[in-house]
Amino acid sequence: MEPKRLFLFSLGTICLGIGAVGVVLPVLPTTPLVLASVFCFAKSSKKAEKFISNNRYFGSYIKNYQNKQGVPLDVKLQSIIFLWVVLISSMVIFHENFLYLLLSTVGIGVTLHILSFKTLK
Repeated sequence: MEPKRLFLFSLGTICLGIGAVGVVLPVLPTTPLVLASVFCFAKSSKKAEKFISNNRYFGSYIKNYQNKQGVPLDVKLQSIIFLWVVLISSMVIFHENFLYLLLSTVGIGVTLHILSFKTLK
């Protein structure tokens, strides 16, 4: 594999890995990282691009984005609820004043970002 393709494939793998972690850690943005990985795979490995595009977990992110269809309302609501449950749990567990401000700011930003997606009907 030539250096450019190897670099893009590696970057795509890293983005996908961090995006996968973002599924359970709401501080990490899953959708942009998955989309970045698809871009990298498209330039480096058609096999990897096809794999991630047809993946049962990430395929819908990609298809909805590519088709500009939007995100289903139930996915938006589940994401926001999960986000706030994890953030509030973190605030209660760690009980640090600076975390209240930081996690609240992150939560508001991510919530607004999720709400900014077009809703799939």
